[in-house]
Amino acid sequence: MWCRRRATAAAGRLLLRLLLVVVLLLQAPAAAQSSKRFLRSAEPRDSNLKIVGSIIFPVKVYVKLNQNGPRILCVTNRLRNLELIDPVFQWRGPGGNILSENSSVKISPTGTLMFKRFKSNQSGVYTCSLVYKLTAEQPAKNLIMTYLIYAYSDSNYYYEFTAQYHAAPCNSIYNISFEKALLQVLSKLVAELSCEVTLIKSECHHVKMQRAGLQNEIYFTFSVASLDKEKNNRPCQQSTCDTSERLSKARYLIEKFFEQQVEIMRKSSEPLPEIYYIEGTLQMVWVDRCYPGYGMNPLRHPDCPDCCVVCSPGSYNPSNRIHCLPCNNSFMYGATKC
Repeated sequence: MWCRRRATAAAGRLLLRLLLVVVLLLQAPAAAQSSKRFLRSAEPRDSNLKIVGSIIFPVKVYVKLNQNGPRILCVTNRLRNLELIDPVFQWRGPGGNILSENSSVKISPTGTLMFKRFKSNQSGVYTCSLVYKLTAEQPAKNLIMTYLIYAYSDSNYYYEFTAQYHAAPCNSIYNISFEKALLQVLSKLVAELSCEVTLIKSECHHVKMQRAGLQNEIYFTFSVASLDKEKNNRPCQQSTCDTSERLSKARYLIEKFFEQQVEIMRKSSEPLPEIYYIEGTLQMVWVDRCYPGYGMNPLRHPDCPDCCVVCSPGSYNPSNRIHCLPCNNSFMYGATKC
């Protein structure tokens, strides 16, 4: 009991010290986010982008989920700047049905197809038939262009951190108390950013040092992820999401937290505590993941290699994996079950 009370009291003192670091960080003015990484997606696609068709091969088009799509022209690149006499345009959607205008689809008099707030189930094969003449005397020509239109979203990524601490003996309850205190502090640090910290693993090892002999070290691995604002793990429905900005700020706060631990130790005249952060051991990696029903495939989608593209028929993604898995029983786009 005495050892447990001593460990609890020591953990309490350590928690106060760590909380002091958090208070200093939260009170500090916002710094420039030099480490900010923008959402990785293909080149910007908006309503001003124009895409032409081909009679030789299907043209792949990527429309960001819940965003307005580019202007998809019912014309080839060769005919784009020519005068067409009596042109007739007709669009057919997935399943071969003739497209008509509605709240999410608009077709201009010149045959341009546009989507509003594109949804996963609108993905599929679209064809456009163009009947035209180049001169009034010539017979009418008929061209059919095929488009493969896919919904895509940015990666639902997270950060994975590793850090090492000098530790108490590996069977000490002090280490367990410290682990809980550290997670509480890190969680508090990013709570206002709607981010969460999750411990992936914590391992204590004996490390032989060249001059210090045998030392105990704790290897912490934890993730920092943005909390989804939508329920049921669905992609954000807003026109713009601040996930990247919030995660970037969370990363900055965590990196500063570990830097300030080193600064406090350097300025302190007290002996080193039994557990302390080992300078320079904090490492971070960017981990991609896609929402259910979406996956990355640079070979299949070379024009959108870092996008999470809706799973095509014959594949599915049941969770936050990176890739769509094969499934012979899947006949829809965006399948989450096989």
